[in-house]
Amino acid sequence: MTTWVENPEGGRERGPRGLLRAWIEVLVRPRQFFRNGVAPGDQAPGLVFAVAVAVAYAVGLFAFVPERIPALAGGETVSAAIALAAVALVVAPAALHLTAALQAIILILTVRDRAGVSETVQVVAYATAPCVAAGLPVPSLRLVCTLYGAALLVVGLREVHDTTTARAIAAGAIPATLLFGSAFGGLDAGEAVLQAAGLI
Repeated sequence: MTTWVENPEGGRERGPRGLLRAWIEVLVRPRQFFRNGVAPGDQAPGLVFAVAVAVAYAVGLFAFVPERIPALAGGETVSAAIALAAVALVVAPAALHLTAALQAIILILTVRDRAGVSETVQVVAYATAPCVAAGLPVPSLRLVCTLYGAALLVVGLREVHDTTTARAIAAGAIPATLLFGSAFGGLDAGEAVLQAAGLI
């Protein structure tokens, strides 16, 4: 799961330009992106992408909801910097690989002829693309971001693992709930939206 290749066949362009291009492509043309942009063993760009999304989410969260900054040391600014470093170096990589590991296990049970674990890591990483804006304190926006992320996960699983939409939904349901519902706050946002609409 941690094997990278330096010059893969296909895969994503490196650097800030490649990061931005991948973000736009996965949001605008997800089927084409997952079909052409995911290569065996090419995890480095996907990991960088997921870390960038997680940091953007945390920056939005800390900027607009300062009480979410963990009290660590040296005041609010230092605590925020330490927390962002922890997100980039520990939390995001760990969450990505744990989610991908769970997703790979579920795929073993649901999809017979599937791609490898490396490709699954990349699918999970790029599916987080909409969540760059999920840290903003707007429940409806966060709900849209997380639902879109879950939909991208399903599309990615279907395209990369060459399976049906129904199987992709079944395989991605639990990882999507954990990643987008819990980690990115989609479940709380959904509850807030329903409360605001007077439905619960």
